[in-house]
Formats: sequence, structure tokens, C-alpha cells
Amino acid sequence: MPVRRERFYFGMKISRTVHRPPAGRAEPAWMALHRSGELAARARIADERLEDCDLCARYCHVNRKETMDGVVCRTGELAVVDSAGPYHGEEDCLRGWRGSGTIFFARCNMRCVFCKNWEVSWKGKGEEKTAAELAEIMLGLQAMGCHNINFVSPSHVVAQILAALVIAASEGLRLPLIYNSGGYDSLEAIKLLDGVVDIYMPDMKYGNPELARKYSHAPDYVQANQVAVREMHAQVGDLRLNVDGIAERGLLVRHLVLPGGAAGTEQVMQFLARKISPATYVNIVNQYRPAYRAGEYPELDRAVTAQEYEAALDIAHKAGLHRIDRRHSDRWVVRWP
Repeated sequence: MPVRRERFYFGMKISRTVHRPPAGRAEPAWMALHRSGELAARARIADERLEDCDLCARYCHVNRKETMDGVVCRTGELAVVDSAGPYHGEEDCLRGWRGSGTIFFARCNMRCVFCKNWEVSWKGKGEEKTAAELAEIMLGLQAMGCHNINFVSPSHVVAQILAALVIAASEGLRLPLIYNSGGYDSLEAIKLLDGVVDIYMPDMKYGNPELARKYSHAPDYVQANQVAVREMHAQVGDLRLNVDGIAERGLLVRHLVLPGGAAGTEQVMQFLARKISPATYVNIVNQYRPAYRAGEYPELDRAVTAQEYEAALDIAHKAGLHRIDRRHSDRWVVRWP
């Protein structure tokens, strides 16, 4: 009989029982690293790098174990978690019928003036979690039947995630991992995640460095983003789905359409089609609404029109991309174990 231990996760009471994936499903990539001891070695390396931090594309080179002065993400040795739970707002191939097991980290390393989650990303709303507590959250999501563990805004907490994963793996975690980032990732961090992450899901926010500087205070975003996405694809390849249509491994790219073409959609789609793969799975997102400080920028102070969104889809198709995400809300009904 499995041991059941009741825990409260952000107001949700669950009983943690280890659920293993059905027979015949692919084993998550990181399990081989765990068995060999390499996962623990990666966690130690990442922890050491916190002392001269280069674990995101900001390259602050600050000892985050001692201070947060000069640290853009305003995150020290412990990760800050805003919320966690089964989430049905992701792409169909991630949410399935039981939800994607999302863990929302606070203090994003981006500084987007139009951020809709600014209280979390800019202000740091959430609670600090030790590695053991973060592992418990992962195991709780597995017990709730989620298809995967989905780390949202993880770029600045790679070390903390790896430390928690070592603990969770020892206690029975068996789910694939999604790295759901803003795309402002360091090559050093992504290389540490080689063989750990099953599904990379970065944003490609901009095709124009000047607009990245203006709207996200990240003048080198385009270059860093493209380097990171190349490495991600080299590690996991094009997105693969299992027999149930659930993503098992690969790259999924999100691109948010901004008013007036400010996201540089054509440059992004051409890069994906020519430098990554025409089979790249892309979600062209039409959910932009003015938020936070967008009102200070007249060109951003409106919603995206239907015509702008359709134009973005057309750009992707003309670039040669043929796996464009379309949500089918009636594909699955939500059910629980």
C-alpha cells in the first residue's frame, strides 16, 4: 500500500500518493540522469553558480546566497512560488484532460512593461520555498494526476529547480518536465538542463533588439533568445506527441502578437523556419491586452485586432511553418483520477 500524506498546496488539500505513468509511456529524460548520479552532480554545479550567478541571460554575476543587491530577478537562494496546481489554460497537448502541473515562480527576469502578471513578475508576490518544499509541490501535482510538471518563469531559479528535482526523484516523481520560460535564458543554464528537460517552451517575444530594449529592458534579448532556442532544439528536437496527443518531448515556441507589429513576427518566424526547423510547433498567441504600464506607450495601449492576428498566422505559414497550435476546447473533458 502506498503511503498517503496529506498536504495543503495553496489552499488545495490533497493526499500524496505516488502515481506512476501507464505502462508503455516514454520514461522522462531526467530519470536516467538520476539513476547515474548525474542529476545530483548538475544540481551541485548549479548551486555553485549561484555564488557568481550566470544562470539567466542577465548575467548579474552576484553571489545570490549572500545578497540581492544588483540582482535583476530579486531572488536569493530560495525560489519564490506564487501558486501551483493543475492548469487547463495551456496548449491542448500539454493540458490534456487532467491539466498541466504548473508551478508559477515569482520575480521573472524579464521587465515587460505590458506584463499582465506584474504583481508576481515585478513585485514578487508569493512565498519562499526550500528545495524540500518545492519537491513536495511536484509530488503533489503528480498525485493529483497532472500529465507533467510545468515550471513557469524558471529562468532565474534553475539551481533551485534542480535541487528540488533530486529530492522529488528519490521520492517517486516520474513526470516529464516542461521549461516554460520568457526565452531570456543563458546558454550556461540550458546546457545544465540537457537531459533534464523533456519539453522546452520558450517565448520568442521579439525580432527587433531595439523594441526588446524599449518594452522589456533587455537590449540583447533577440541574440540571447535565439542562442537559447537553438540549444533547446539541439537537445530535444521537434515536439513529439504520444498516442493520446500529449506532448512527450521536444520544442514548443510561443509568440505573443503585439499591436502594430511590435513583436517582429516576420523575423521570428523566418528564424524558426530557417534556423530551427519548419516542423517547429508554434503557438501564435492573440491574448495581448494592455496591462501594467502599457498605457505609458500609446502604440501598446490597445488590443491586437483580428486582422493583425490573422496576418501573423499568414506570416508563419508563408515562412514554411506548418505546425501552428489551434486550441480545440472540446477535445477533452476534464476528469480526475
